[in-house]
Amino acid sequence: MTDEAVFRKCAWRLLPLITAGFFINFLDRTNVGFAALTMNRELGFTPSVYGFGAGIFFISYSIFQIPANLMLHRIGARRWLFLILVAWGATAAVTALVQDATSFYVLRFLVGMAEAGFFPGIILYLTFWFPKRHLGRFTSIFMCANPVSFVIGGPIASAILSLDGTAGLHGWQWLFILEGVPACVAGIAILNLLPDRPMDASWLTDNERRFVSSTVAAEQAGKEERLLPALLDPRVSALAIAYGGILFAIYGFGFWLPQLVQAAGFSTTATGFVVALLYVAAAPAMILWARFSDSRDERIWHSALAVLVAALGLLVASTVHNSIVMLISLAVTGTAMYSALTPFYGLASSLLSGPAMAGGIALINMFGGILGGFVGQYVIGIVRAKTGSYGPALVMIAASLGVAALIILALGRVMNPHLKGSLTGAEG
Repeated sequence: MTDEAVFRKCAWRLLPLITAGFFINFLDRTNVGFAALTMNRELGFTPSVYGFGAGIFFISYSIFQIPANLMLHRIGARRWLFLILVAWGATAAVTALVQDATSFYVLRFLVGMAEAGFFPGIILYLTFWFPKRHLGRFTSIFMCANPVSFVIGGPIASAILSLDGTAGLHGWQWLFILEGVPACVAGIAILNLLPDRPMDASWLTDNERRFVSSTVAAEQAGKEERLLPALLDPRVSALAIAYGGILFAIYGFGFWLPQLVQAAGFSTTATGFVVALLYVAAAPAMILWARFSDSRDERIWHSALAVLVAALGLLVASTVHNSIVMLISLAVTGTAMYSALTPFYGLASSLLSGPAMAGGIALINMFGGILGGFVGQYVIGIVRAKTGSYGPALVMIAASLGVAALIILALGRVMNPHLKGSLTGAEG
């Protein structure tokens, strides 16, 4: 069996399950955006209350990133991911019991704590299986679950919201319940089907297990393995700040786009379908951009250019008065924004390995979550409440993307010469 065939075999076994988990993960993380279409009115939530509740998720999500990823590295992916999925599924479903701002804040905090280890854990897990020449495109396939969750999740959310009054529950309550349960089911599947490492994969032959393990191990030579130096590395800190700018935009989309579309004159039911259409091009664009980046063996410019295109789309959307042009601009933004992620995520993996990799990825996600998730969404809520318009918020998101692009480009210029080839050639 060829090199390509062995890693493709691993991908076919691993990616469907973890991609399904990430799809559910993002449904449960952002369904609050669709719930807000009716929940805010029924519970009397102002934009600032909603923004704080949507953002507080990222406080706990960020705080527990590093310990969660270190636990995965210590006890194995299978058991740890099972615990994460069951905990977040149950907590997400219980969000249906929200009655006021305080309970909304508490439950969003708990959901964030439960979900903290999943995404950085999977990014780490993929580095156990794929060398850099394959990691980019396989990571992009996994990450397609993010925009696909909006394409499929929008219509699903609209349908569930129409259950309003069934069994005495509001539509937004049904949304939290019906989208929380699948995480528990996925957790059980992962416990039974996901191997911790290549040497644990019963569906690989002995030669294949040794080949995958040795190929991946060979790429770890020369990388930082110690946790503390990785956490103090200024390059890792720069990536964390840049990621905060990107997440500012991604979660601004996830939490506020349904309300923005509704404000453009669409009904609650139609809003879900319009939001889905805005994300249709994002998934194939992520894969194509990752392949193009792989073929050029370059990551810095592929990350930065995609981020800048996303910023430009937001600036256009903030200034036009035609709804169609605004929606097209937002679709371009979403497509470019998600395309930037695949090359971006490989930058840390080109520098770190082992416990350092676990902690470094978690640190990037932690600061990204605090800056882009909590701070960003709370500020958007305040700006929206004070101005009564989404235009200034879109400009602010565009500015955060501009800063992220500048940091990425600067990182490409100041890295050590002996790391330059590795860093710019990292898979996304």
